[in-house]
Amino acid sequence: MEIHQLEYFQAALRLGNITKAAQALHVSQPSVTVAIRKLESELGVQLLDRKGKKITATTEGVIFKKRVDAILAAITDASAEMRDHQAMLKVSVRVGITPMMGTLFFPGVYTHFRREYPDFQISLLEEGTLSIQDHLEKGSIDVGIMIVSELPAGLEARTLKEGRIVVCMKQGHPLSIYTDVPFGSLKDQPFILFQGDTYSRRMILRECARFRFEPTIAFSSSQIGTVMGLVRQGAGIAFFLEELTRGQEAIVVRPLKDPLSMRIGIAWNPGRYLPSAARAFIDSFEAL
Repeated sequence: MEIHQLEYFQAALRLGNITKAAQALHVSQPSVTVAIRKLESELGVQLLDRKGKKITATTEGVIFKKRVDAILAAITDASAEMRDHQAMLKVSVRVGITPMMGTLFFPGVYTHFRREYPDFQISLLEEGTLSIQDHLEKGSIDVGIMIVSELPAGLEARTLKEGRIVVCMKQGHPLSIYTDVPFGSLKDQPFILFQGDTYSRRMILRECARFRFEPTIAFSSSQIGTVMGLVRQGAGIAFFLEELTRGQEAIVVRPLKDPLSMRIGIAWNPGRYLPSAARAFIDSFEAL
């Protein structure tokens, strides 16, 4: 038994005529006739009385029609519920964001987005760039505000700006004598780095390998405030996007002699369905 057979049966009784039912359903008359006869054959009863062009329900047909009406109504309701659920998903955007990007850009993006689309909701996932890349590939988030310098194949991004990496140290630190700090001079310094799922950490460790030394990692954290506090206390040196160091007290900031930079932007997975809310969020990000 198939749904279209039930729909044909219901339409034929509602209109009292096979031809009218076929026209209403946009199918051929034989299709309706054959479907109803197959239904009768499967049930082993006659459902319709055929008197010329006029049809009516038999006793069995009346009983069966009540069931059919209930079944088709339930299917219609289920479809409507799923459409409503999908509509709710489309006005909710799932955003992945790194700690640094959250501090630099998210407040402005969020304010602009909510002003333009007050009914849209945002769910936020705060992790490192590498973890966000993984979530985008799996489709568990819609967009990521992150470092987009080295995206995996299959992800796309729009770049907002390029940021320079600087070294942060406590006031009076021996390295503060440099105008531009040679990376090799950091060999014996304790490093305070962001956690392992961050692009900045991978970049710094790769630079250490290029200068042929294994850094001493004194502490790892996902919190900017924690890292900055440890630097102020002289627990080690840290690396930040230059924009994040503005206004920081009791911290000396120096660029690297061999500059390191990264592209900041918003990324998504074009191989996954991108809800309208996510597309609007991308546009809001670019509008800043």
